[in-house]
Amino acid sequence: MTTVRREAFGRLPPEEGGGEVEKFILQSDSVRVEILSFGCIITTLETKDRDGQFADIVLGFDTLEGYTGKHPFFGAVVGRVANRIANGKFSLDGKEYQLFLNNGPNSLHGGAKGFDKVLWKPQVLPNGVRFFRLSPDGEEGYPGDLKVWVTYALTGVVLAINYQAQSSKTTPISLTNHSYFNLAGQGSRDIYDHEISIEADSYLPVDDTKIPTGEVAAVQGTGFDLRQPVELGKHLQKFQLDGFDHNFCMRQRQDRHLVARVFHPPTGRTMEVRTTQPGIQFYTGNNLDGSLKGKGAATYPKHSAFCLETQNWPDAVNKPHFPSVLLRPGSEYNHTTWLKFDTA
Repeated sequence: MTTVRREAFGRLPPEEGGGEVEKFILQSDSVRVEILSFGCIITTLETKDRDGQFADIVLGFDTLEGYTGKHPFFGAVVGRVANRIANGKFSLDGKEYQLFLNNGPNSLHGGAKGFDKVLWKPQVLPNGVRFFRLSPDGEEGYPGDLKVWVTYALTGVVLAINYQAQSSKTTPISLTNHSYFNLAGQGSRDIYDHEISIEADSYLPVDDTKIPTGEVAAVQGTGFDLRQPVELGKHLQKFQLDGFDHNFCMRQRQDRHLVARVFHPPTGRTMEVRTTQPGIQFYTGNNLDGSLKGKGAATYPKHSAFCLETQNWPDAVNKPHFPSVLLRPGSEYNHTTWLKFDTA
């Protein structure tokens, strides 16, 4: 049985467009999640350890000001296109589009004001909440009026996130949630004692601006082979990796399949990720530097959280041999990701 409550969380300043921001609290026996109508942001996600003790396992802020300020997309839905587009450029039907460059020479997570920085229209459901917005033609340089629905539904130990969209013109789209997790509890120093596995035979090597080179490389015999669980700290050391910020390639299937599993031995918490998406970006918080004051005055140093962002492959709009990222008029974008929180 899931209960759903809504309450006021704050008001956007006039320069951010004004408007009331609401918080939606979804609660089952095992999981409690709080989500804002601003950016569809997951602000809190509490799960039980093996002793039945709840802890909040996502990074974030106590106030709306934290989320309207500069931060690395904590908990937000990012779009129109998650991840990076090389030089912020792409061509469609003979026309070139230029996006805002907000990540060195590239466009990242939707541009200057992506889906993470706007107010969505909420609708309460029996076991969750659905958010809607219309992204107008030309917003952040993207073509087409895009109608977008993001639905969060909590059933027992599973949080499902569904993304649907329809466009008036052909447009690239790839939506994901950008939550930062630490199964020891947010504010814990690092994630080195977490064990992770990712069900991927290949990954995408990147250049020094994090754009895929175009090669689809086998994980076999490399530090990217996470098909068997590895303890993160030891694994990074063994392969002399600074961390992960890479797309892992799933076998091309449209059904729900297990893509990643994380286990935290000290608390017994586990997290499993299933999705219909063709890729998952594994990111180990390499750019966190302790400068942000998070919930309960916690600071978030490097490697103090991980992201598992289910999505299409980065820069797919410029790489014809990658899975298509284009949504055409008359078609529907429809993907779901399931996060299962349990103990072992």
